[in-house]
Amino acid sequence: MKEDFLHHLWKFKKFDTLNLKTSNGEEIVIVHVGHYLALAGPDFFNAQIIISDQKWAGNVEIHLKSSDWYVHQHERDANYENVILHVVWEHDTEIFRKNNSEIPVLELRHYVDKTTIANYQSLLSPKSWIFCEKQLKTIADFTLRNWQERLFFERLQRKSKPIFELLEQAHQDWEAVLFCLLARNFGLNTNGELFLKIAQSIPFSVIRKESFEVENLEALLLGSAGVLDKEKEDTYYKDLKFRYFYLLQKYQLEKNSTESVQFFKHRPDNFPTIRLSQLANLYHSQQNLFSTISTSNSLATIYKTFGVAVSAYWQTHYQFDKESPKKLKKLSKSFVDLIVINTIIPLQFAYAKSQGKENSEDLIQLLNEVSPEKNTIVDKFSSFGIQPKNAFETQSLLQLKNEYCNKSRCLECAVGMELLKQS
Repeated sequence: MKEDFLHHLWKFKKFDTLNLKTSNGEEIVIVHVGHYLALAGPDFFNAQIIISDQKWAGNVEIHLKSSDWYVHQHERDANYENVILHVVWEHDTEIFRKNNSEIPVLELRHYVDKTTIANYQSLLSPKSWIFCEKQLKTIADFTLRNWQERLFFERLQRKSKPIFELLEQAHQDWEAVLFCLLARNFGLNTNGELFLKIAQSIPFSVIRKESFEVENLEALLLGSAGVLDKEKEDTYYKDLKFRYFYLLQKYQLEKNSTESVQFFKHRPDNFPTIRLSQLANLYHSQQNLFSTISTSNSLATIYKTFGVAVSAYWQTHYQFDKESPKKLKKLSKSFVDLIVINTIIPLQFAYAKSQGKENSEDLIQLLNEVSPEKNTIVDKFSSFGIQPKNAFETQSLLQLKNEYCNKSRCLECAVGMELLKQS
């Protein structure tokens, strides 16, 4: 038994409310259970309760045992002076206020149906991956769909926080924010944070000015990534290195001292040299990228916008001094899908929020057109009968697993709540 289950029972009146009595035998009538705020202080504020024909207005505190009142030292806390009812699972001692007046106690275990308890115990039975994995198939599609929308926007709220932090650092320049977000996306898990630092180290005004020469953009990005630090005989390498130090002097930039990018464990098409060249070509071909994608709800337009490849040199190289068979190395559809999921959708959400606009339906519609993600979490849900059809559903499942299942927040989850109702 956990205290959050008692919160659930009280909040939704999941017990026999017609025959309630205090531990001293006084009749109880619940007019209003109060407001559950999950803040410091009593659990439920501004409740209204009638005890022996006397109406009380105040707060309700909930514990597994009455003695927990003293364990938590509430008798010393002025915030608990206005508690009008102590709701417990097991009453093991009397509780008194500072003025020695006794606080009425409701021992809830006598009024809860056995089925409700059994459902709760079944929900929190030992898990192999998540508690409700064997019961997921029983959840109605309507319930699951509504919950997915809530999960999706919870995830977007979380993703928008670092975007607004970047916006403040960039002095409200949304183009600069987009550049940082894309850089992190292009770096994937291994180089993402380093690519972000690189993007932050180069004023976006410099990117704007130099975007007409793709070699200059490559020089800035590869130089900042530490790829141009050595001596090589490669002609293109020497050219980029010359450009890099010239641009550092031209714009009075400091040489980036961050750690070098990682090639290890990457497929060649994901080498940082290739991804940085693609990023440079993107900003070379798209002079006003933010205005193009900030409000775009057309996946076809986004695919076209990101239909860029590497520079000529990188078509025959993955690293300097090592020639390879020629390949255009365009951004793949699956990679652009990741950009839509991890950059474009969160950016559009944050931008609309900053403008006081509502774009929820557009975001859902756009992600409904994107193929579902492939990862271990999505695969596991699929094995339990939840087969996502698009990226909107996979994003919701990731939020569900990471923020609810992993944290045992079953009683805050629509799935858990539905399972508790089942007889």
